[in-house]
Amino acid sequence: MKSLVLVVPGRLDTLTGGYGYDRRVVAGLAERGWSVAVRELDESFPFPTSHARADAARVLASIPDGVTVLFDGLALGALPEEAEREFARLRLVALVHHPLAAETGIDAVDAAALEASERRALAAVRRVVVTSRATAAALRGYRVDPDRVDVVEPGTDRAPLAIGSRDGPLQLLCVAALVPRKGYDVLFHALASIPYRRWRLTCVGSFGRDPETVKQLRALLCTEGLDHLVQFAGEADVATLAAYYATADVFVLATRYEGYGMAVAEALARGLPVVSTRTGAIGELVGDQAGIIVPPGDVTALSLALSQVLDDAAGNGVRERLARGARRVRDWLPTWDDAASRMDALLSRVAR
Repeated sequence: MKSLVLVVPGRLDTLTGGYGYDRRVVAGLAERGWSVAVRELDESFPFPTSHARADAARVLASIPDGVTVLFDGLALGALPEEAEREFARLRLVALVHHPLAAETGIDAVDAAALEASERRALAAVRRVVVTSRATAAALRGYRVDPDRVDVVEPGTDRAPLAIGSRDGPLQLLCVAALVPRKGYDVLFHALASIPYRRWRLTCVGSFGRDPETVKQLRALLCTEGLDHLVQFAGEADVATLAAYYATADVFVLATRYEGYGMAVAEALARGLPVVSTRTGAIGELVGDQAGIIVPPGDVTALSLALSQVLDDAAGNGVRERLARGARRVRDWLPTWDDAASRMDALLSRVAR
């Protein structure tokens, strides 16, 4: 039996796209004969406390010689010395969802330190796994040899088509944690500039990761007069999230940066038209037939895109045309079986 250790910061059951990817990969590898042990580090990464760093070093030291280790980049990027120390003994593979320095809200000093740290850590692994071609391209700036990089895109579960709101206001859905990178402020400013108000927006995502951002967003909604139109639903389990998707008419995501865009793929799997930004794999997923893609951070462009979709009640047919496109695109989405097979193949090469 092939052995693998997956090292992640925090709990593997955390409800984010990155941890969801990790969970599905673990399950898929187990089905393919791998014995997978999960080692959970402190949740303070990518800015670990001294205790967290020491604990991470102990975890790595406890892994037997020659074992293949898939190391989530959220922690690995902050542990270059530890990676260098174990390079000759372990078969280290980095899993980079997106570069640490690309996170919105980090000051310039911290971003520079993270970039330098991650560049050094990535030089001390045998392979680097990324979730999109866009992230692979971004790592060229980290001096990572393209021949050491493998793209393993997330899968998407097949799902029933959304039934939509049917009667009443149009239901907009956004699935993303309430953090600066997800661009909720841009979305709210764009919606506020549109006179058409026969819609409701549900925002599904964690309140706990950045309470100050949540406070600012609530204040912005009140200032813009949108507080009665927008619901913060918090995190949702699988069944509850499926219910939100089922009753949605349009999926919106004004994210400033993504490694891939798993929530967009999940929306397309339900035949939902998408209004989002050109980052990660979102542009490739949506194309020009399943949604409208605008530059990140561009309130005017996002407002125009939303207007075209929301004003569809006037008979311009945009929303229905994009929904038809989304129903076509859903059949082309990669599956989790595809992702697990690709990961199995590359880790098997490393293990040999």
